[in-house]
Amino acid sequence: MELESIVPWGRSFNEYQAMFALSAADLQKSMLGCGDGPACFNAELTKIGGNIVSIDPVYQFNSEQIGSRITQVYPEVMSQVAKNKADYIWTTIASVEDLGRVRMQAMACFLDDFEQGKVEGRYKQALLPELPFSNDEFELALCSHYLFLYSDHVDQAQHILSMLELCRVAKEVRVYPLLSLDGSRSIHLESVISQLIEKGLQVSLQTVSYQFQKGATEMLVVKRL
Repeated sequence: MELESIVPWGRSFNEYQAMFALSAADLQKSMLGCGDGPACFNAELTKIGGNIVSIDPVYQFNSEQIGSRITQVYPEVMSQVAKNKADYIWTTIASVEDLGRVRMQAMACFLDDFEQGKVEGRYKQALLPELPFSNDEFELALCSHYLFLYSDHVDQAQHILSMLELCRVAKEVRVYPLLSLDGSRSIHLESVISQLIEKGLQVSLQTVSYQFQKGATEMLVVKRL
């Protein structure tokens, strides 16, 4: 992976809570954050005594390199959001400028925590569908803005393998959103659900309170029976 190909973009602790309908009890569980990138969920959860490991291939780089890349891509990302403003719901986040502020605060929090978190083993370089963890190592795995969102880049077979791998290392898996980048329902979703059910897993779609991308109102929840 080349750093120049990465578009680091991190979400806030509050957004994670809403995206994944995380209760106070959920926040006490051992957690895996998959594809967390420069989100501040790990840093903030750790501050309140949580137990979380985040994985992302971007963690092969140091905080200075990631921070420099954030500075490079930020203007272009914000330009694209402004150009496609109608594709989003501006309620919790009031404007494009507010979005920029929220995202940069989240990523600054991540950067402040990253090097210490790496030493503590809270940030690990890894990429689905192969994870460096034992069976049932986590109670809850969260996958934010990777599977399903990048349906044009990650094929159906990789989606299925990735979901099965998440279900191997965690007792429960939650994935959000279920839409592709173009705002349509992922073409892989139904096939993934069918495969998971065939494997004897309990699968459901649950409505969440979070919505920024229009139509992104559900998460996929998978549990072992």
